[in-house]
Parts: sequence; structure tokens; C-alpha cells
Amino acid sequence: MIVFNFILLTVLIGCALSVSFIKNLYGAVIIFAAYSLIMAVVWQQLGSPDVAITEAAVGAGVTTLLFFATLKRIDGGKGN
Repeated sequence: MIVFNFILLTVLIGCALSVSFIKNLYGAVIIFAAYSLIMAVVWQQLGSPDVAITEAAVGAGVTTLLFFATLKRIDGGKGN
């Protein structure tokens, strides 16, 4: 179980760093959604299922949809 938690935290840090440096906005939103899903699993591992469900629903669900809708309305996510 310790190895699984270490892998989760390593991927979590990787997502956090890569979303900061990626140029493609659609890719950044997808990585952010993956970050939220991994964070939901971490909350579950910590014994907080209510926080995990909220993180999955709001972080990976609603926020991702709002980001994609915003990208569609602005420049289409082409980036710089």
C-alpha cells in the first residue's frame, strides 16, 4: 500500500508540474482533470470518502466541463 501511495503522489506532482509548463490549453485541462481524479483517490486512501466524491464530481467533472466551454468560447484552445 505504501508503494501505491508513493506512485500516486509522484504522478500527482508530475501532473501539477506539467500543467504549469504545457503550452496547449486543451492538454492542460485534461492534465488538470487527471490531477483531480488522482487527488480523489488520495482522499479515499486517507479515509475521507465524502471529500473524495466531492473532488471527483467538482474537480474532475464540473470544473473540466467549464474549462472546455470557456476554451470553446475564446480562442479555441490554440494557445500562444
